[in-house]
Amino acid sequence: MADAKTGPQVPESFWQYVRSLGPGLVVALTWLGAGDLVDSAVAGGNYGYALMWAMALALFVRFVFVSIVAKYQLCNQHGESVLSGLKRVHPAMPVFVAVVAVIFGHIYGSFLVRGLGLASEALLGFGAPFAWSAFWVSAAAVFVFRGLYRRLEPVFYVFLAMLGASVIGVAVWSGPDPVAAAKGVLLFEVPAQQGSYGALLVIVSLIGAVGGSIANLLYPYFIQQKGWRGPRFRRVQLYDLAFGVGVLMFLNLSVWTIGAEVLHARGETIESLADLAKLLTIALGDLGAPIFYVGVFAAVYSSVIGMAVGFGYLVTDAVRVHHAAESLPAEPFDAGARPAYRFVVAWCLFSPLVWSLPGAPDFIFLTILGGAATVVVLPVLCGALWILTARTAFIGAEWRNRWWENGFLAALFVLSIWGAWQSVVSIADAVGWG
Repeated sequence: MADAKTGPQVPESFWQYVRSLGPGLVVALTWLGAGDLVDSAVAGGNYGYALMWAMALALFVRFVFVSIVAKYQLCNQHGESVLSGLKRVHPAMPVFVAVVAVIFGHIYGSFLVRGLGLASEALLGFGAPFAWSAFWVSAAAVFVFRGLYRRLEPVFYVFLAMLGASVIGVAVWSGPDPVAAAKGVLLFEVPAQQGSYGALLVIVSLIGAVGGSIANLLYPYFIQQKGWRGPRFRRVQLYDLAFGVGVLMFLNLSVWTIGAEVLHARGETIESLADLAKLLTIALGDLGAPIFYVGVFAAVYSSVIGMAVGFGYLVTDAVRVHHAAESLPAEPFDAGARPAYRFVVAWCLFSPLVWSLPGAPDFIFLTILGGAATVVVLPVLCGALWILTARTAFIGAEWRNRWWENGFLAALFVLSIWGAWQSVVSIADAVGWG
């Protein structure tokens, strides 16, 4: 049992484990709005159940990859954060991660903030999307500017309740087909293009948005700010992450089912959230679209908040590590008192508002494009984290990767190189450069 002076108590009973869960949910709902929701609806609507294997693969990749990263955070022999470890791999890595985080904080926000405004206008029936987006990001800034992690978990459980009642309820209402879903997971089919987005782009986007991205580095900082430090928290961390990925599985497959049953069954494709809501109203009645938009709002707003806070933590630690002469311990730090955190929060919340102005590109196009673009930086992150967790000099003999973990990371590294190339080609084709 941990000393109360050094951090939270290590859970021992079942209910203590249940009460300890939290960072996994926060990061899961942060990931959800970063592309999973719309990617699942587009894939289900355009391709039915055929591409479900890509979602299953991406969720598996995400769990294993993030689990290995979290292992370093908790178990390395230096007691340091992931970014301190990456600095051992190469002194420029903290700066690289910080730059990538700032760039993708804006890219993710480009479709998240716009989706927030669209969902609010659809739910309430008045006001311009830009005004709603500005209102909600301002409210988020007030909520997160002090950088207090303990505020996040209760609010994210509220978001989870909204999502469960919305997307899972609508999925059940639409009538899922378990046999078709099982075939979609097991047959690895790549169908011909339907609608505006080719199957290859959707697959790459799923892998980028779900399986591997800069957002996967947020989880170690949520567990750090919660106070989990040392190998004694490894077991609860694994249960916590499994809970979060389980939440992702149910929510993603629910949205996928909605797309497959409501859109694909009618031979329809979608180009916007409004298209999906309109067809839900036709298929399920007047309550179909409003109930779904409740889930859209919860998914997007939780991601807006989680991205701002998570990238704020990440960049703040990158700045600390870059300037530190020695390794920094993986302890909670006062993020709200640091200029880097406040800058990143403001950047992630307010800079994407330009994409909510009239005439900006379509919301779904931005979502898929952003998800595919994340794959481009994955080879560098995957390679560096593989080195970090495989070498005894970094993580120590007891916790270095076992053979299957090294095999997994080697396969992911090769896949990431292929995915990065395919992502560039797919994006070029999508914007007419190919």
